[in-house]
Amino acid sequence: MTRTREPENLGHDTHGRRDAKDAARQSCAQLHDAGLTPVLSRRDLEALQADGQSMAPVEIVEEDVALRDIELVMVLGGDGSILRAAEVVRGVDTPLLGVNLGHVGFLAESERSGLTETVEAIVDGRYTVERRMALDVTVWENQKKVLHTWALNEASVEKGNREKMVEVVIEVDRRPLSTFGCDGVVMATPTGSTAYAFSAGGPVVWPEVEALLMVPLSAHACSHARS
Repeated sequence: MTRTREPENLGHDTHGRRDAKDAARQSCAQLHDAGLTPVLSRRDLEALQADGQSMAPVEIVEEDVALRDIELVMVLGGDGSILRAAEVVRGVDTPLLGVNLGHVGFLAESERSGLTETVEAIVDGRYTVERRMALDVTVWENQKKVLHTWALNEASVEKGNREKMVEVVIEVDRRPLSTFGCDGVVMATPTGSTAYAFSAGGPVVWPEVEALLMVPLSAHACSHARS
């Protein structure tokens, strides 16, 4: 999906490190000079002001600008920062753009060294929006629903007792598929295929593939052949 209107408000999310603060100041100044309105959370703005350095004029999300009115959120950090920002914008149709300042950055589309070019692309409208699959997670215990949540990367079932295995039954559309003992099971989206599922030996899946990954953790199954 391509952008169809001129941007008015561009949100920022940063986790408070010095390099993230410097990147936030740089991008806010660049956006302001281009005639756009940078938007920050009050927490991030206070963190930037605490350093005593000059700052381009910004507005505060949910005080000056509603979250739904922000056209794009730029996340300055690693994958953890992007996942936290995804939780914030989940209820609105606001895309995320990650600029990697962390160690991994699988979810980011840009690196710190290309920040200037990234902001220029935002100003010029030279970007597209990809929709990513998410998980709808419901936990039942003794026929009682105890949790309902969502996940962008993965959900896992893990054992609580170190000395024992978890006996699991895998079903698809309420039809049993397999059963085995294991330390746990990871259910991952294509976005999350590079995270916990990959560490457990699962494949990397292209984000546009409409599929879910099931990756057992240290699975053990016995079968007996009959002559």
